[in-house]
Amino acid sequence: MEVGVGFQVSGVRLSASHTTLYLNKNISITKLSNSHKKMINLSPQDFIQLTDKPLLIDVRSGFEYKMFRSPDAINLSLPRILMGSNSWLRSWVLPQWFKDLSYHEPIALICLTAHRSPIAAEALIKTEFNQVYNIEGGMMAWQKEGLPTVKGKK
Repeated sequence: MEVGVGFQVSGVRLSASHTTLYLNKNISITKLSNSHKKMINLSPQDFIQLTDKPLLIDVRSGFEYKMFRSPDAINLSLPRILMGSNSWLRSWVLPQWFKDLSYHEPIALICLTAHRSPIAAEALIKTEFNQVYNIEGGMMAWQKEGLPTVKGKK
């Protein structure tokens, strides 16, 4: 089955909470069952090749972030994102730069192995973000593909 221009569906995965279409070029689209919004999965290489890159948020702990990260990533840990989805905690746990983001601004999420970033993506989609990308394989895949990393705080 063809989806859009030049994309062939190579597989489908169904679960109770979401449906994922796997496309050529290492791209997949995940639709949450109870939402019309989608999380778009990209490989690190596909993310780097985007002409208009979304804001990259590293959802690992501050300690992990300081060990090594993408040069353009900003740190906001998964627990803070999850707590921030609660309206009465939002002002206490989310930094001002995040509260100032438009829900229409595209954002990409990365963690160490792509276990935490989909959880963060789902939480952000539920809080009205429209364009959420997940970097598949996380920082381990990023390093494996030889993409640049830096150490320390941004």
